[in-house]
Amino acid sequence: MITFEHVSKRYPGGVTALQDVNIELAAGEMAFLTGHSGAGKSTLLRLVLMLERASRGQVVVNGRNLGKTPARRAPQVRRGIGMIFQDHKLLSDKTVFDNVSLPLMIAGLRYPDIRKRVRAALDKVGLLSKEKSWPLTLSGGEQQRVGIARAIVGMPPILLADEPTGNLDPDLSQDLFNLFLQLNRQGVTVLIASHDLALIRSMGQRVLVLSGGRLVDDISAAEIRGAGP
Repeated sequence: MITFEHVSKRYPGGVTALQDVNIELAAGEMAFLTGHSGAGKSTLLRLVLMLERASRGQVVVNGRNLGKTPARRAPQVRRGIGMIFQDHKLLSDKTVFDNVSLPLMIAGLRYPDIRKRVRAALDKVGLLSKEKSWPLTLSGGEQQRVGIARAIVGMPPILLADEPTGNLDPDLSQDLFNLFLQLNRQGVTVLIASHDLALIRSMGQRVLVLSGGRLVDDISAAEIRGAGP
């Protein structure tokens, strides 16, 4: 589903963000990507989204070699990926319903299909009753869940999240991670970049550790669960 083969990313000026990274994330798997600030987590997610190109190596997503995929095909690649940001990126002048419907409108779906999918996505994150609300009237946790609904409304097989709990308190963070786990159990491949080590360990899922742009540890779900609290 997501494969990195000897991937390196160097920016102009000589800054190396990733160096010889090898990862294979199977379809339906859930994993956490962790490491200190500047370790390369966001760069790795940007490579999956074709927002960046690898300087060396291969990135394969949904069976497609991104290094051989022309830039004009990037929107097609991204349609198979849901992305969740730390700051929600909601449009304040649009209702919750309109924010979630945006990817479907861009894709050209008919309104009856849009309405059905949006309401199903909002129901999945527990916000169906807020469909007519404005983003600024929602709590931080609710706004983040709207962002998740928008990411999953197109039913993508892959879900990425970049520090999704960065602005949330511990209880809301746990609720959010439990929602990701629920989506994973429904067959979605989930990759979450996070620095919250205690919360990550409590989830009992695979953990990929980056340091200085290198993958320095790959801890299986079985090892995490065996380690206990």
